[in-house]
Amino acid sequence: MAPDRPEGLVLQRDGHRGQAVLAFDLESVAYLRSDEGRGALADVAGRPLTPASLVADIAWARTRFAERAGILVETVRLRRKAADKLPGTADWLFTDEALQQATAGVVASHRAGRLTGARVHDATCSIGTELAALADRAGYVVGSDLDPVRLAMARNNLDTGGRAVPLLRADALRPVTRDTVVLLDPARRRGGRRTFDPREYTPPLDVALDVYAGRDLVVKCAPGVDFGALRRLGFTGEIEITSHAGSVREACLWSAGLTPAGVTRRASVLDRGEELTDAEPDECPVAPAGRWIVDPDGAIVRAGLVRHYAARHGLWQLDPEIAYLSGDRLPDGVRGFEVLDQVAYQEKRLRQALAAHDAGSVEILVRGVDVDPDALRRRLKPRGAAAVSVVVTRLGSGTASRATAFICRPSH
Repeated sequence: MAPDRPEGLVLQRDGHRGQAVLAFDLESVAYLRSDEGRGALADVAGRPLTPASLVADIAWARTRFAERAGILVETVRLRRKAADKLPGTADWLFTDEALQQATAGVVASHRAGRLTGARVHDATCSIGTELAALADRAGYVVGSDLDPVRLAMARNNLDTGGRAVPLLRADALRPVTRDTVVLLDPARRRGGRRTFDPREYTPPLDVALDVYAGRDLVVKCAPGVDFGALRRLGFTGEIEITSHAGSVREACLWSAGLTPAGVTRRASVLDRGEELTDAEPDECPVAPAGRWIVDPDGAIVRAGLVRHYAARHGLWQLDPEIAYLSGDRLPDGVRGFEVLDQVAYQEKRLRQALAAHDAGSVEILVRGVDVDPDALRRRLKPRGAAAVSVVVTRLGSGTASRATAFICRPSH
């Protein structure tokens, strides 16, 4: 941010973005928590700090706060970035990496709800996102982390909400509590690159499972984690996939003692308040399209619960290997696609069908067919007035397999 290195701050490389970022130390955190620091932050927060104004804003901050300008500007910018992801954190302290790794507030609150009344040890507490949610729901909470700077930030962040949570510096793989549910959020980058092998997490998942064998354990993972790899590591509990506002947020592992018997997969659609597990019935037919096509939420698809969802809502599959469902009515609150026409997928035939429906604005959804929706839309060049959705998918298998396009009216 500045050509010189401000006091209390060092420049380091952000391994996954290749940029220089500011690394806070304990002295800088202490300053930001002081009355002087809070007053300075309030002054800097009055600046726009937009890309167009940033150079001028930093120059202004340097004239006012000298070597403190860097940490002040960075903190205000991080707080603004955090506003949507972590509501209610206007007075929190962050590092850039910690903010990126932090659990979204709505997800942390959901997880805390499942731990209501429990004694919980967050053994990778970082800046305290999970602790803040747990403090309002769990019976007892303690947090630990190896990074002293993040622990200092966590203390500030918990104090701003009036939450009294014990914090200590400790290695997550050296247990310091007994009779608690242990919560882990391993780092999923190695050498600046994202890793999909849970054995390469930090701490490694296979080691963590061994260390906490026989303990109640909750582990946050990337949503793309390989379920088979987890089972091969000996994990036998529940894998929960959560989504919010149409986006899959994470996978969470719940040891067997924390989930109902027989549940190994769960989908939680947080904005609709819907949960679905593999303990529910999954009998549903395969049949031609009815009035509506439904594209299930990503958490349901990722958790492998499409048939369970269909059975719950009286839907059926268009193809046993494809996640699109159909029915004569939409589940409450779910966006669907009312079928207007069905054609074999060929660009010429699809272009003609779109013209017949006066299509102009075209949304394209694809499953099971190697089609780039954006490139297809450019080639179709629709010029009509109507807004339609086109669902392109494969139906049938083997020699009977065929690509099919459904021209639809979206419900909203």
